[in-house]
Amino acid sequence: MEYAPLRRGAAEFVGAFTLIFIGGGAGIAAGRFGGFDIVAIALANGLAIAIMVSNLGHISGGHFNPAITLAFLVTRRIVLSLALLYWVAQLAGAIAAAAILRAVYPSILGAVPHAPTTSDGKALVVEIVLTFLLVWAVWATAVDIRGAFKSIAGLAIGLTITMDVFMGGPLTGAAMNPARACGPELISNFWGEAWVYWVGPAIGALIAAVAYEYLYLRPAREAPVGTAESGVAEPRPGDTALS
Repeated sequence: MEYAPLRRGAAEFVGAFTLIFIGGGAGIAAGRFGGFDIVAIALANGLAIAIMVSNLGHISGGHFNPAITLAFLVTRRIVLSLALLYWVAQLAGAIAAAAILRAVYPSILGAVPHAPTTSDGKALVVEIVLTFLLVWAVWATAVDIRGAFKSIAGLAIGLTITMDVFMGGPLTGAAMNPARACGPELISNFWGEAWVYWVGPAIGALIAAVAYEYLYLRPAREAPVGTAESGVAEPRPGDTALS
């Protein structure tokens, strides 16, 4: 079923809201009540995305991340008008979640990604690599028709985020998502190294998406129907074209 753009935008709002409210909220709670608990923060971010992709992926594609939407736009899997709507919805969801966190907690700096233990250049590299891994998982499970979207895409993407936070959380906060950084930064008026969380995820997402397209999806389109590479079965007698 094809959903209207505004309904798809609403799904993106809810998904981005959930990531910042749960993931960012876990960061605040860990700092206030138990010290820096990387396991709790990683699981909160990973579970938030796993559940939202499973819930809403069939409606909007489950981006919840401006960098992922940029990758879809550059690879011509989404039109510009819809990408713009997604970006607005994602940022609005992030800001709304951060605003509610600010109303609940006196300070939401624990929700703001940071780079306290490394230089800007190293933080940029970490965000590029972490986002590459995330978008690679998106393309392998949700974009590739031979992937396993219906069965494991949400789980695979969520676990990739969990894995990334385990590694990058202490270094950069492991945002992998401009909205994940922008919402808390705006509400707390603490920008830190904000550019890292826009440039790094954008570069990592584009490298992963373009590489996967050229390595695996383009050859699949060019392969003869019925081969393993094409991912499309041979037509059987009585089959009719639906396109």
